[in-house]
Amino acid sequence: MLDLALHAGEGTMRLSDIAERQGLSLSYLEQLFARLRREGLVASVRGPGGGYRLAQPHGELSIGKIIDAVNEHLDVTRCKGKGDCQQGDTCLTHHLWTELSDNLHQFLHRITIADLLREHAARQHGAGHTEGPS
Repeated sequence: MLDLALHAGEGTMRLSDIAERQGLSLSYLEQLFARLRREGLVASVRGPGGGYRLAQPHGELSIGKIIDAVNEHLDVTRCKGKGDCQQGDTCLTHHLWTELSDNLHQFLHRITIADLLREHAARQHGAGHTEGPS
């Protein structure tokens, strides 16, 4: 999604281009983008020059929303939050790991594509400056 945002000025983007740039399997990206499209996070354009584009403004696309759309779960408990971690009982640290999962989820919902674009631009800008003797 960040690759798509970075290249938004180029129009719609083919998944094969994203796959090549990011070193990902095209079939894997096709599966992810089908889910993203169903959730209204990307829009597809058919035909020559077709491809994908973001369907929402950068500031409204949170990383948490993207992760939720592709059915990735951010649960760090061994029991998947059920509380049956230790032979059917709740383990001693279950609540710690549940709270961590909740905090991770909240954190990722606060970060947007716009935030990551700003961070990327700042890193690129900083990489171009070298401090040397004047």
